Amino acid sequence: MTVVILSLLLLSGSPAPAQQLVRGPYLQKATPHTMTVRWRTDAPVQGGLAVGLHWTTLDRILTEDEPRTDHEIPIDGLDPATTYFYAIGNAAPALLLAGRDPDHSFRTPPTPGRRNPIRIWVLGDSGRANAGARAVRDAYLAFASGHAPDVWLMLGDNAYQSGTDSEYQRAVFDLYPSILRRVALWPAYGNHDALSADAATETGPYFDMFSLPRQAEAGGVASGTEAYYSFDHGNVHFVCLDSSESPLVQPSAMLDWIAADLASPRAADWTIAFFHHPPYTKGSHDSDRERTLILMRENVVPLLESHGVDLVLAGHSHSYERSLLLDGHYGHSSTLGPGNLIDGGDGRESGDGAYATSSAPRSGAVYVVAGSSGISTGGPLDHPAMQVSLDAMGSLVLDVDATRLDVLFLDDLAQVRDHVTLRRSLPGVGHYGVGTPGTDAVVPLIDAVGEPLLGSATFAIVVRNARPLARATLVAGRGRSASPGEGGIHLTSEAFRMEVTTGARGRAVFSLPLPADPERAGAFYAQILIEDPVAADGVALTGGLEVEIH
Repeated sequence: MTVVILSLLLLSGSPAPAQQLVRGPYLQKATPHTMTVRWRTDAPVQGGLAVGLHWTTLDRILTEDEPRTDHEIPIDGLDPATTYFYAIGNAAPALLLAGRDPDHSFRTPPTPGRRNPIRIWVLGDSGRANAGARAVRDAYLAFASGHAPDVWLMLGDNAYQSGTDSEYQRAVFDLYPSILRRVALWPAYGNHDALSADAATETGPYFDMFSLPRQAEAGGVASGTEAYYSFDHGNVHFVCLDSSESPLVQPSAMLDWIAADLASPRAADWTIAFFHHPPYTKGSHDSDRERTLILMRENVVPLLESHGVDLVLAGHSHSYERSLLLDGHYGHSSTLGPGNLIDGGDGRESGDGAYATSSAPRSGAVYVVAGSSGISTGGPLDHPAMQVSLDAMGSLVLDVDATRLDVLFLDDLAQVRDHVTLRRSLPGVGHYGVGTPGTDAVVPLIDAVGEPLLGSATFAIVVRNARPLARATLVAGRGRSASPGEGGIHLTSEAFRMEVTTGARGRAVFSLPLPADPERAGAFYAQILIEDPVAADGVALTGGLEVEIH
């Protein structure tokens, strides 16, 4: 399609009759510098689009080169993290269809790596076009005071029963018009969507109506298909997978692409994977019995965990289930053991404490099943990997603020029924000590969470172990050497000492108020001793870390 720039007069006509616009406008493929606007008319026309920094001054005009009913105009040359207003219409004769008002606007994503606050709204199996789906939608809008999210995900089965064009019209385009015109929708491909589409040939209604990044236009590595893809938004990298039709055993182009994409350099603090079929569930589907779910657990989850994915979202089961902080559980649910629990607490700052994660391989991920945005059908809801399981309708709200990620389950009455917090371990924190953290029961994982800023009251060091520990002692100082001392590490100056009694799950949190004096900036070192009744001498040096206060 050729897009040409014409005069501002092109879209200055009067509003068109409502029946001429039958779908949209809706936004696709958002990047810091581009946005794609799509819509449908009831007869072939040459479409046009006007865009500008205020709805009264839409001073850039783009038009299509030929008449069509399904319109798609990409806008380039945009600035990151900037709000734009737009209008759509017929280019010849000039006729306004929608926009040129405050309600038709979008905000471009920030530059990859920028730590702007991000709100993400997630719907799973929402495609019922029923009162339940409308209640879930209205609950989110009430919770958010009518504000659109920054990122919008759908987890598949977006239109029942078969993902036809008319079903998508009812379940998506008629149900969310005010959000679609303000936020780009990023969908996953579900088994019901696949009943009228084909991933191998990228044909059918799903592939006709969505414009998704097959050539890494939005970040990551090119997948070469719209069936699975990745994109960046600020300090979050998103990976969308096709669990419905792409091969889940080798040889598999998708499995190869997952490894390549996640191994590629990126500026993100967080990585979120989303797809349709959950690796862990005991809801309306059973991950111990269904082949697709078993293959996702056996072949996809190891790839995600080996590349430090933090959060994994799926639907399919019509319930809400949220896991503990897991790693390495690839078998039957009965084989889940303490070694798979990076943190067996509740993940709540008001309870056992937030989950501390890092970008390092095998440092733990939270798995969420959120397939109840259109209907909730229960099930045993007793998977041992899950910390919370609910037979309730709702959606997910994710709030990312720099090194903090909050996950909320919002039900259809706008009540928060579950919440968990992930705190990102700081990149550049240097660990030292004996043993291999996370592989030996007497060498627990040590992570720093929060920003080590002068005067900060929220910086913490977290120690996690697969089995219970008795007491942990942290000793901090300004310098260290490798000269003989406790465990071969010696602090050249001791600033303070703290003791914490660990919980039953072997988790200790040291909250460290950092000095406000600028002269106290620079590196400090922490070493941690634990009382471990299983160790031969009752004490094990867990190692420590180096933190740069700035």
